[in-house]
Amino acid sequence: MKAFVFPGQGSQFVGMGKDLYDNNEKAKELFEKANEILGFRITDIMFEGTDEELTQTKVTQPAVFLHSVISALCLGDEFAPTMVAGHSLGELSALVAAGALSFEDGVKLVSARAIAMQKACEAAPGTMAAVIGLPDEKIEEICAEVSTDGNIVVAANYNCPGQLVISGNVDAINAACEKLKAAGAKRALPLKVGGAFHSPLMQPAKEELEKAIKATTFSEPKCPVYQNVDAQPHTDPAEIQTNLIAQLTSSVRWTASVQNMIKAGANDFTECGPGKALQGMIGRIDKTVAAHGII
Repeated sequence: MKAFVFPGQGSQFVGMGKDLYDNNEKAKELFEKANEILGFRITDIMFEGTDEELTQTKVTQPAVFLHSVISALCLGDEFAPTMVAGHSLGELSALVAAGALSFEDGVKLVSARAIAMQKACEAAPGTMAAVIGLPDEKIEEICAEVSTDGNIVVAANYNCPGQLVISGNVDAINAACEKLKAAGAKRALPLKVGGAFHSPLMQPAKEELEKAIKATTFSEPKCPVYQNVDAQPHTDPAEIQTNLIAQLTSSVRWTASVQNMIKAGANDFTECGPGKALQGMIGRIDKTVAAHGII
C-alpha cells in the first residue's frame, strides 16, 4: 500500500523546483499561478535566489509547499495514495495533494500561515533545539522541570525514536539543553530557526490563522490524511479543519503517524518535495518499509 508524505520547513534549497518548471507545462502553469496569488515572483527566489532570501519564513513555507504539491500533482496517475501525511507545514501540502483543499486556497493558507508565524516570532522571540539519544519521556520530564510562567519549553516534534525537537523561550531552551546533556543526551543542539514553532508561543499565530482556515472551504480528501495533532487518519472536512487550527501550538506526532500508517497497511512511502528528511525518519521508525523520493 502506497503512502505519500510531504516535508516541512528546513528542507528547502536554492534551485528547488527549477527542473519541474522548465520541463513540465502543468508545473510551469501552477508555479505562475502561485506567483500571481502571492503577489511576488517566488519562483525567482526558489530557482536563483540566495540562501538568506529563501530562509525567510514568508518565503520558505510557500516555497516548500509549492515544490511538494506540484511534484505530486505532476505525477498524474502515478499519484495514487492509499493515505497521506505531512510534517508540520507539509500537512497543508498533503491536504492539497489529496484534494481536501484547492491549490489556490492552499497557496493562500500557506502564505497566511507563514506571515502569522513570522509576526508571532517577532512578538515573542523563541527557538528550537534537536535532542538526540534520550527517551521521549525523559525529555518531556526535563521540559516540565525547566518551564516556568513566561519561560517555557515543550516537546514540539516527535520525529523518530531517539530524535525529538523541543521548542520555547531562548532561556528555557538553553537551560533544558544543559539538563538534557547532563541526563545523557548525545546531542542537545539549538537550531537555526526563526522562532518557537509548535509551542504555546505560537498562540497569536494560531488565532490569526484560525480566521483564514475557517473562511476556507475544505472537501473530503480522496484518501485518509494522518494529521500531526493526533497521528490519526481523517477524512471529515470539519475534523481536518479543527486539527489544522490546533497544529501551530501542538506537537508534531510524526513517529506515531508513521507507525499508525504502517499498522493500516502502508509499506511503501514516497516523499514528495525537497530533501530526504522524512525518508531518513521513516527508516529509523521502521526498517521493514520502503521509503524513497519520487522515482
